[in-house]
Amino acid sequence: MKILVTGAAGFIGFHTCLKLVSQGHEVYGIDNINDYYDPKLKFDRLNELGFNKIEATIFKTEVQSSKYEGLRFSRIDLVDDLSINNLFEVEKFEVVCNLAAQAGVRYSLINPRDYMQSNILGFFNILELSRKYKIKKILYASSSEPAAPTPALITSTL
Repeated sequence: MKILVTGAAGFIGFHTCLKLVSQGHEVYGIDNINDYYDPKLKFDRLNELGFNKIEATIFKTEVQSSKYEGLRFSRIDLVDDLSINNLFEVEKFEVVCNLAAQAGVRYSLINPRDYMQSNILGFFNILELSRKYKIKKILYASSSEPAAPTPALITSTL
């Protein structure tokens, strides 16, 4: 299967990419690599996935993993309508695993606009593009980690 994993440089996204590619799926990971968590941690994870740090820092540049043939990455923000639409149009994904979100309930109180952009508009873009490009299945993990120690995965067939 051809699977998009958003939030690929995050803890859950990183492990999801590893699992999916080890199962033989074609995986395309994206992440905006914001600084809510230490970006070094995210680049270290990407490095473990076989992506060169310098290449992975450049926005909207596709990078092929040097470790996994079926794994590619691009630094894209879900609120970048044009880039995310182009990605869906070109790649023809079968499944979307949306793990990208601005984490932290406290952060949402201090920076509500940033939180809304990432978690609401970003997820809206994923849903709309999944509908437009007839994605078979969406997996979504809750963006509020303090509320639940493990993410609640919701699957939906469109």
